[in-house]
Amino acid sequence: MIDRAGLAEFLRSRRHAMQPQDVGLPRGQRRRTEGLRREEVAALCHMSTDYYARLERERGPRPSEQMVASIAQGLHLSLDERDHLFLLAGHRPPPRGALSEHVSPGLLRILDRLTDTPAEIVTELGETLRQTPLCVALTGDATVHGGPARSIGYRWFTDPSARALHAPEDHDHLSRVYASHLRRLVTLRGPGSRAAQLAELALARSEELRQLWDAHEVGVRVDDVKRFVHPQVGVLELHCQTLVDPQQQHLLLVYTAVPGSESYERLELLSVVGAQPLG
Repeated sequence: MIDRAGLAEFLRSRRHAMQPQDVGLPRGQRRRTEGLRREEVAALCHMSTDYYARLERERGPRPSEQMVASIAQGLHLSLDERDHLFLLAGHRPPPRGALSEHVSPGLLRILDRLTDTPAEIVTELGETLRQTPLCVALTGDATVHGGPARSIGYRWFTDPSARALHAPEDHDHLSRVYASHLRRLVTLRGPGSRAAQLAELALARSEELRQLWDAHEVGVRVDDVKRFVHPQVGVLELHCQTLVDPQQQHLLLVYTAVPGSESYERLELLSVVGAQPLG
């Protein structure tokens, strides 16, 4: 059963404990509210202010598991705090580890500060969980996909448009990278895992993947410099740095250009152009 009083008290305490700068918001000179405002938390949680306010006032229907997960992420809760929130709302906490999509507060704090850099947080299956605005401008909004298509590896072998952002001469190597990575995950996670299910679906649809699968390659790495072909600003050569969350197996990918290079100038231009529909 939902603990309405406990839920309301916990939400208020977490909101009061957070500061605007903790979630990438400007503080402003006239702020008098302790912590975040309700409307700020509601925006972070992708819900209406009225809905969130009713939860803090012990009113309204019991929030769904999806809504609780959104609140936990918006409030930058730790895994223990997330599980506590689920229990207060009357739900069983989601699994931890590789199956979890709850991004750690530490990774979120780093991402929130990368306002002028393309960066994204992805799962081990290549499912994008968060992107900076400049990353959306570079690659498009990768969070809109559903089902197996959430994985870039799956899209690579089943959706030709997934290759449009990369030069044709890079396609063969990237195919080997995605096939190698998926095979490693299937071995690591075992039969019946999400990795194995994803591989089965992709193998059924892609002759190219079937041929690469038969080669049994593992450990094929992506190049340190990734080339993106953007329809508005042209080719960008970007270095990719990776930060790993060992608890959740999430990766923070940060793309940077060498200062003074043509790619650096094009990245600056892209920040001005903004996120436009790609195609």
